[in-house]
Amino acid sequence: MEISGIISAIVIGIVIGILGRLVVPGRQRIGILLTILVGIVAALIGSAIANAFDVADTNGVDWIEWLIQIGLAALGVAALDRTRARH
Repeated sequence: MEISGIISAIVIGIVIGILGRLVVPGRQRIGILLTILVGIVAALIGSAIANAFDVADTNGVDWIEWLIQIGLAALGVAALDRTRARH
């Protein structure tokens, strides 16, 4: 993976993580670094799922892929928030 690929993964992870965090209602007890990590993981897994269902490469904006990624990020943020609430 080239440096530009790593940088774009981080930027996409930031966007996906923040959008996923906005979807989860209430205050989350996780920091920005965890949000970014959740976003990066959600972006990678979401892309793999979109590829599996053959909806990753469409004409124009890949809305279905974005929705999958944001949904996964929201699930990740909510899961981490619940684990933080127990401590």
